[in-house]
Amino acid sequence: MFGKLVDAARAPAEPEPAYLDFQGVTVATASFLREGVIAFRDYARSTLPLLYPVIANASAPVTEELEFFLRQRKDALWACRLTEAGASRDPQLLGELDDAHRSTFALVARLGTATAPRLAAQSDEKLAPTAWNNRLSFLAARGLLIERRAGKTKTFTPVLEVA
Repeated sequence: MFGKLVDAARAPAEPEPAYLDFQGVTVATASFLREGVIAFRDYARSTLPLLYPVIANASAPVTEELEFFLRQRKDALWACRLTEAGASRDPQLLGELDDAHRSTFALVARLGTATAPRLAAQSDEKLAPTAWNNRLSFLAARGLLIERRAGKTKTFTPVLEVA
């Protein structure tokens, strides 16, 4: 699966999700998910920085296996349902983030768009913008937040719209 995903992947002009559609897949092993889905996510995030892999239409057993695997690694990945028209519905993060990254993600999701200085100003945590930038960069490297650069300023938004 990894090879097929790499062959099919194209660098988009703008940041966009890459939906890995699991429609019709009833079960997937942890090794398949590790060597296919997670390997592709890591490849895409290091090689195709505007592409953000998202699991779509996964069955309950696939979601459960992926959730268990991600929690063991203290990792996370987007999942959603796709409509017939290709729109995402019911976005969720599968897996686990540590407290600092989870609270950072929640704050960005609440704000919609964030910069490190804005988080430093709005949060009760007494952290310098550099610490916030490190957290935001970590979440972007996992494909959970889209990172956009304008000069020296980086803005971050969730890959999928969180309700």
